[in-house]
Amino acid sequence: QVQLVESGGGLVQPGGSLRLSCVASGFTFSNYAMSWYRQAPGKERELVAAISSAPYSTNYADSVKGRFTISRDNAKTTLYLQMNSLKPEDTAVYYCNAGYDSPKYYASWGQGTQVTVSS
Repeated sequence: QVQLVESGGGLVQPGGSLRLSCVASGFTFSNYAMSWYRQAPGKERELVAAISSAPYSTNYADSVKGRFTISRDNAKTTLYLQMNSLKPEDTAVYYCNAGYDSPKYYASWGQGTQVTVSS
């Protein structure tokens, strides 16, 4: 029973901010790297950001560097994505999963959370 529950999305103006959360269960959260993905209509799901298990290291897609920050709280088994300076091209459904370069639980994607940045 792997469960990934994303939340925190919404409708924001360009330049605005959102903080996404992903609550994970069914595996030992602290032992795994975690990542955020996003998928826009008609496009493939893409890796946005990743964070390793301790000692932490992070990786970001070029399109979000300097604007997004990934973090985690192992005690809460929760992954976060702080998104600042949002742009219309950030509009997508955002998902989380275990893994750094690829999703470990590819059959257990959550519902995702919709982020819409108006023009």
